[in-house]
Amino acid sequence: MEEKYKIVGLILFFLGIYLMPAGSETFKQAVLGGVFMLNDYAQKHVLTCLVPAFFIAGGIAVFVRKELILKYLGGKANKVLAYAIASVSGAILAVCSCTIIPIFAGIHKRGAGLGPATTFLFSGPAINVAAIFLTGSVLGAKIGLARAVTAVVLSVLIGITMAAIFREKSQEGDLVAGESGFDLSKTTTALFFGSMVMVLIVNGLQIESSIKYALMAFFALVTAVTVLIKFKAEERREWLSEVWSFTKLLTPYLFVGVFIAGFIGPYLPRELVEGLVGQNTVTGNLAASIFGAFMYFSTLTEVPILQAFMAKGMHQGPALALLLSGPSLSLPSMLMIKSVLGTKKTTVYVLLVIVYSTIAGLIFGGM
Repeated sequence: MEEKYKIVGLILFFLGIYLMPAGSETFKQAVLGGVFMLNDYAQKHVLTCLVPAFFIAGGIAVFVRKELILKYLGGKANKVLAYAIASVSGAILAVCSCTIIPIFAGIHKRGAGLGPATTFLFSGPAINVAAIFLTGSVLGAKIGLARAVTAVVLSVLIGITMAAIFREKSQEGDLVAGESGFDLSKTTTALFFGSMVMVLIVNGLQIESSIKYALMAFFALVTAVTVLIKFKAEERREWLSEVWSFTKLLTPYLFVGVFIAGFIGPYLPRELVEGLVGQNTVTGNLAASIFGAFMYFSTLTEVPILQAFMAKGMHQGPALALLLSGPSLSLPSMLMIKSVLGTKKTTVYVLLVIVYSTIAGLIFGGM
C-alpha cells in the first residue's frame, strides 16, 4: 500500500509541475534544468555509483547481524566500545532520519544508555553508505570524506554531551542477540563485500575511462562469480530482494530531489545565496544548520539539492553544516524523538545537532 501511495505522489508531483503557469522564460528554464540534471545523474552516477551502493546495502541487511552490533550498546557494555559501535553502525543499517527512530527507541528502552543511543540516533542516517559515496562522487572527494569523518566525530560528541547533561542510569539488562541472516565464511564475505566496494573506489579514481570501466567490470564479475558459486539459492534470493527493496525505497525520492534541484536553480538568485551562505561565517553556517535541521531530506536527495545551492555560490563550510544536520534531523523526526525522549531532552538534542554542525562547518570551511 505504501508503494502505491509513493507512485501516486510522484505522478501528482510531476503533473503539478506540468500544470504550473508556464508563460515565463524562467519557468521553461527551470523545467529544462530539472530534465537536464536528471539526465546528467542517470549517466554519471546511477549505474556506477548508486547501483553498487544498493547491492552493498542489500548485502549488509542480509549478511550482517544487526542484533550482535546492537547488543554492545547495552548498559553493561564498555563505554568506549559502545560509542565506537554506535558511531559507525549507520553504515550497517542504512536508514533515514525517521526510519532510525523506532530502532533507537527499541535499543534505548531495552537497556542502551542515553549517550550511545543518541550517538546511534545521529550517526544512523548521517553515514548512510549510498549517501556518502554519492556525496563524494557529485560534490567532490574532499567534502565526501569530511562528511563521513565529521559525522562519526559529531555523533560521539553529541552522545557524550547528552550523557553528561542528563546523568541518568541505564536500564538493567542487555539487548538480546538473536540470530538473523545467513552465515558466510570469512573468505566469501571478503570477496563479496570487497569486490563491490572496489567498484565504488575505482569509480572515484581519476584514470583513463577505458581502464576504469575495465577494472569496474572485473570487480563486478568477481562479485557475480562469488554469488553464483558460494551462495545458496535462498541467500541469493534474499540478497536480491533486499537490493530491490532499497532501490524501490530510495530511487523515486532521489529522482524527485534531482529534478527539484535542477528546477529551482533559475529561481535562486545568486545574490541571495551568496549573501546568506556564500561565506564561511557563523551566521552562514548557523543558517545552513537550522535549514537542514527543520527540512526533510529523504535519503540521497540532500546531495543534488546541495549541488544546486553550491552552483549558486554556497560556501563549502555551510554546505558541510547542511550535510550534517539535514539527514540527521527533520521536523517529522523531531516530533517522533519527542515521543521517546520527551520535550526537554529532544530540545537539547536538536540544539546540539545544530551547534555542532555549525562548528564543524566553520572548521571545514576554514581549511
